[in-house]
Amino acid sequence: MSQVPSPNAPVNPAWQAAQYVKFEDERTRPVRDLVAAIPTLDDRNVARVVDIGCGPGNSTEVLAARYPHAEVLGLDSSPDMVDAARARLPKFRFDVADIANWKDGPFDVILANAVLQWLPDHETLYPRLIDCLAPGGSLAVQTPDNLDEPAHRLMREVAADPRWAATLKGTERTARHGATFYYPLLRAQCSRVDIWRTTYYHPLAGGAPAVVEWFKGSALRPFLAKLDEASREAFLTRYTDEIAKAYPALADGTVLLPFPRLFVVATR
Repeated sequence: MSQVPSPNAPVNPAWQAAQYVKFEDERTRPVRDLVAAIPTLDDRNVARVVDIGCGPGNSTEVLAARYPHAEVLGLDSSPDMVDAARARLPKFRFDVADIANWKDGPFDVILANAVLQWLPDHETLYPRLIDCLAPGGSLAVQTPDNLDEPAHRLMREVAADPRWAATLKGTERTARHGATFYYPLLRAQCSRVDIWRTTYYHPLAGGAPAVVEWFKGSALRPFLAKLDEASREAFLTRYTDEIAKAYPALADGTVLLPFPRLFVVATR
C-alpha cells in the first residue's frame, strides 16, 4: 500500500491520473466484476468495444483482455487521464471527448465504469447509449451508490460551514437512481437487463487520511475545485477530523471503507 500523504498536501482539483490510481487495485475490482458479467459471445464476433470515461486506462485494460480480437476505443473528458491511458496502452486509441453529448457506433460493448454518476438526465442518457449498440450488444455500467454513506454526508455537512457555504452553494451530486428506475427504462429497448448492487469493504492503511485521499481522487473534486488554497486546506482539515469519527481505525490503523456500487448490464 502506498504511503498516505497529509490531508493538507497540495491539491490539484482537476481530474488527475496520479491521484486516481493511488487506489488502483480497489478501483479496478468492480470493473473486473462488471466485465465478467457481460453475456458471453464469440469473442471473434465482438468487433468494436468502447470504454467511455476510461480514466487512466485501468478499465480499458480489463475490457481489452475480455475481447482480445476487438477494436478498442477509450474516451475521457480529462486530457491528463487520456495521456495516462495512451502511455499505459499505446496499441489502443484514446480520445478526449465529452460523453454527455457523445453518440457513435455501432459498438458491440459500451463500458461505462464509475462515470455516468457525474451526468444528469439518465432517462435520456441511457437510451441514447443503447442506440449506439449493435444488435446483441451490451451496455455495462457501474456507478457508486454511496451518497447516503458517512463520507458523502460529511462532505455536504462540511460544505455548509459558514466559512465557505456561499462559495460551495450548489455543489450537489447528480441524483442517483435504483434498480426500479433503470430496469423498466432499459427493458423497453433491451432483450435482457441484469441489475445488482454490491458493497465492497476496502481496507485502507493510514486511518482517516487514507479515506480522505481516496475521495480527493473523485467525490471531493467538485468541492475543492471551487476553493482557494487556504480554504481547501481548512476544508480538508475539518473533513478529516469528521471522517476520523465516522470511520474509526482498527487496532492496526486500517480503516474499512464500505463502498456500495450499482451494476447494470443491458443487452440490446
